[in-house]
Amino acid sequence: MSHRPPRLSVVVPCFHVEAYVPDTVTSLVHNARDDIEFVFVEDRSTRDRTYEALLALTRRLPNSRVIRHEHNSGLATARNTGIDAAEGRYLTFLDGDDWLAPGYLTALVDCAEHFDADFVRTDHVQADGTARTLHRAPEGRRNTLLDPRSSILPVDATTMVDYPYAWAGVYHRRLLDRGLLRFHDGLRTAEDRPWIWALHRKADSYVVSSLRGVFYRRGLAASLTRIGDDRQLDFFRAFTLVLTELADDPRADALRRKALRAYCVVMAHHLLDRDRFDRAVYAELRSRSATALARMTDAELDDALVGMGEKRVHTLRRVRGGMKDIAT
Repeated sequence: MSHRPPRLSVVVPCFHVEAYVPDTVTSLVHNARDDIEFVFVEDRSTRDRTYEALLALTRRLPNSRVIRHEHNSGLATARNTGIDAAEGRYLTFLDGDDWLAPGYLTALVDCAEHFDADFVRTDHVQADGTARTLHRAPEGRRNTLLDPRSSILPVDATTMVDYPYAWAGVYHRRLLDRGLLRFHDGLRTAEDRPWIWALHRKADSYVVSSLRGVFYRRGLAASLTRIGDDRQLDFFRAFTLVLTELADDPRADALRRKALRAYCVVMAHHLLDRDRFDRAVYAELRSRSATALARMTDAELDDALVGMGEKRVHTLRRVRGGMKDIAT
């Protein structure tokens, strides 16, 4: 009898999340079906026993396996390891410290199959301690087949390329065959920025669903969003990749303006969070920010900063120098 591939593969990268994987795995148990497989990628944790916890917990999760990296490789590479091992017709992602509502995965794939979309994007719930906050995907057109390129612009509004979370959606395997599903190896943060831009520029169709079954855990002391080491600086490489890949796009000028604005937003966010960084890392952040800003023309930068707010504009102006008369 020939092997029938699963309907869905769930790729779960895990690194230093021993305390949270019980919730993660339990939520997947409540989503388990015969046609769903679960691929955990343990990225060689050293500060806790994430790997041992996964081996024990996944014994009660059908169709699951744990792959362990020989060396810590970062989130992008961990996801790629899972993608390479996955056999499903559709793929989705879940970080090792987050969780899902019961039955969410079935509803997600049902939506993708109903529309035969290349991918589906969803809302998500941010969990910060006991607080729960709904975050809606920026596209207002719901439950209808859309051209992904139609959700990139305008420049000065939050759009779907500003909502890059890979775990907020599901993706057809044909995207992998077209080279659109893998992440840039080695990126430890901002890995989803070049990825989401490629999806929206090159995929043929997508749907935004109001499903709210992903719970994203915020405020963890060990989370990369709170750690101020040099991994945070990977956003420079990520946005350089975005800008490089835009160069041959038919609408390169307009899309470049959008990407530069997002780049400036992320730069300002990190520069304004100075207390989080080691002194040497913050010095490197300032230096690389100054270089990145200097590569933009005055017109590009003026355009990027319009309406961004006085604090962010002042911070970026001070780092680059010589910028005047920018509307805040």
